[in-house]
Amino acid sequence: MAFTGNFLCTSFKVELLKGVHNFSAAGGDTFKIALYDNNASFTAATTAYTASNEVSGTGYSAGGNTLTNIDPTSSGTTAFLDFADTTWSAATITARGALIYNSSAVGNPAVAVLDFGADKTSTAGDFTVVFPTADASNAIVRIA
Repeated sequence: MAFTGNFLCTSFKVELLKGVHNFSAAGGDTFKIALYDNNASFTAATTAYTASNEVSGTGYSAGGNTLTNIDPTSSGTTAFLDFADTTWSAATITARGALIYNSSAVGNPAVAVLDFGADKTSTAGDFTVVFPTADASNAIVRIA
């Protein structure tokens, strides 16, 4: 099995403390999401975007989609951020998971690995990644 769950990359946690990533909706960095097949191997030690085992097919371009940042906020003692859902339209692709990365920073540093739980396929249709509810319990990135 190539993917072993959803997680924030360890290098991302360190880079947060170094000020590498800016998630502001206005003027922030550009974050992308790339899709991968079931041969991709990602762990918490993943540090950057790679084209190795990235999906290919109609409607998909290498590097993936640019995400729309939604301003970070907090609830109680938890800070969190989210992205708008993203869609590859009229796509024919099969993906097992994804990597969110910062395409504005040197080296395209990794942020998070997403495990879809199984291969997901679209055939001449929309392939959509739906992000969880933006709240302190569910948001894609949470710091408690």
